[in-house]
Parts: sequence; structure tokens; C-alpha cells
Amino acid sequence: MPVCSSRHTAPAALAVLILALAGCGGPRQAARPAAPPQRDWPVVAPADPARANAVLIRALGLVGTPYRYGGSRPEDGFDCSGLVNYVYRDILDLRLPRSARALAGWPGPKVDSVRLAAADLVFFAHGDGVDHVGIYVGQGRFVHAPSSGGAVRMDHLDGAYWRSRYAGSKRVLR
Repeated sequence: MPVCSSRHTAPAALAVLILALAGCGGPRQAARPAAPPQRDWPVVAPADPARANAVLIRALGLVGTPYRYGGSRPEDGFDCSGLVNYVYRDILDLRLPRSARALAGWPGPKVDSVRLAAADLVFFAHGDGVDHVGIYVGQGRFVHAPSSGGAVRMDHLDGAYWRSRYAGSKRVLR
């Protein structure tokens, strides 16, 4: 039977004791709520990858621009539909309806959430209909101008707030 040397077991025992005590000491932190379950978002190639990429680069370049109700220029800030309009007009010279509700009623093809492609529009509703719009980036993420006091940012469709308000999507690039 092998005999353990105390010179090797003492440091190991001390390390175990320190780790055990470290876990017991200090103030307890409240448990963080679990992150929302995120699904695997399929990669769907856009009909025109070059134009979709140009839209995404422009939209992502505006992240951090302040929110401003009625805003439609980077110098002044954006609201959600102002951001969408600016990006599509600036990159593709495409004139889209100005409000989120009008964009949702625009005659572009509706897209199921599992078929979203880069540069599709994603819509959200609260109460009496569509009141918010963003540009789909990929992997369940979208760029939008969320609210007063905020700035253009990227969020995830699987976030509890956005998932509960998701109202559909439309394809702009065909």
C-alpha cells in the first residue's frame, strides 16, 4: 500500500480548505434571473446579399445615435421608423412609409420568424396594433431606436420584452 507524503498532501488539503471557506464567506448575492431561452436561429440568405449587407452596415453604424421622437437624421436622432426610413433611403434610395404601423401595412411579403433574412423588417405591437419596427441583423438580433432617453441599439428577439410583443416581419429586399 503506497504511503502519502505529508509534504504533498498538506498543500492540497490547504487549497481545498481555502476554496471551501471562500464559498462560504462574504455577503450573499441574489440569484440572477435565468436568461431567456434562445432558439437556434436559422441562417437564411437574403435575395440580394450585397444590398442586405449594405443596409446592415449602415444600420449598425448608427448604433449609439440618440433616440428622438419624429427624428429621421443622424444629426437629430431617430425614432424607430425614422431609422428604418433613413437607412433604406440612404443606401438604396428606397422610400418607405414613415410610421411603424404604415410599414407593417406596406405590401411587402410577410415572413415567418424562422425564415428571417438580413435586412427584413421586424414589427412589435402593444395594445392597439403595431407601434415599433426594427431591422433584422441575423441570429435573432435586430437594430432599432427603442425609446425616449435611449439610443439606437441592437437587441435580441428572444428577450422577454421583445418576444412578448413580436407582431411579424416583412421582406423589403426581393
